[in-house]
Amino acid sequence: MREITPRSPIAILLIVIVIGYAAILFIAPLVAVVQGAFAGGLEPILNTFRDPSVVHAFQVTLVLSGAAVAINAILGLTTAWVLTRHRFRGRKLFDTLVDIPFVFSPVIAGYAMIVLFGRDGWLAPPLVPIVFALPGILLAKVFVSLPFVVREVQPVLQTIAPEQEEAAATIGAGSFTTFRRVILPEIRTALLYGVVLTFARAIGEFGAVAVVSGNIEGYTETATSYVYRALNDRSTVGAYSVSVTLCLLSIGILVLMSSLRRRLNEQER
Repeated sequence: MREITPRSPIAILLIVIVIGYAAILFIAPLVAVVQGAFAGGLEPILNTFRDPSVVHAFQVTLVLSGAAVAINAILGLTTAWVLTRHRFRGRKLFDTLVDIPFVFSPVIAGYAMIVLFGRDGWLAPPLVPIVFALPGILLAKVFVSLPFVVREVQPVLQTIAPEQEEAAATIGAGSFTTFRRVILPEIRTALLYGVVLTFARAIGEFGAVAVVSGNIEGYTETATSYVYRALNDRSTVGAYSVSVTLCLLSIGILVLMSSLRRRLNEQER
């Protein structure tokens, strides 16, 4: 598409509105959080990150988000493959259900997990607790980030002609070799993009995690849950400090996403 230099007052006004919209919703909150974190100097921030509960909250967040990424990378890739390469009764319904986390309230999702996996739930495990424990947090993160790998990989798989796989089979390549040599190079960038989106969604989740975990300090508290508790406890420096860290992590993820998106667009062209 040809770029057009704005000349009319309406075009300039539209640009000003878009920039102002972005500044109010994105830039201003980030500046406010950074200013609040450094209002008392650097020492209060360092004291926040010396707090064992903060260290534990980040450990829980990063470890379980990584586990959610691993699960959804494998199962998401498998789901995209099944939806693309196989035809079966109920396929369209299943394809639609993949998008449920996009429209389903995380709070309701957390409550549904309590109903299903709580002490008296329909699917309550006999030995290992899920609700108000680390497995519940993992389940919540997996649920909210489920669609990203599927929806990034699926369109790329649809562009790969089955003839390539058939040609590999005719020269003696097995299923795994065909996937590794033919399919994976084509979907690699889309898969990485879906993984990055999955990690970003998992690490920032609050609603479902807050409900299903119980926010037990030093046990099931995540970084986002800590921010909520710190605000309630009037520990604004702690809340701001952890928020700034999460914002910086999000910016890093955004930069990586932009790089992967450019590579994906180049592959599509």
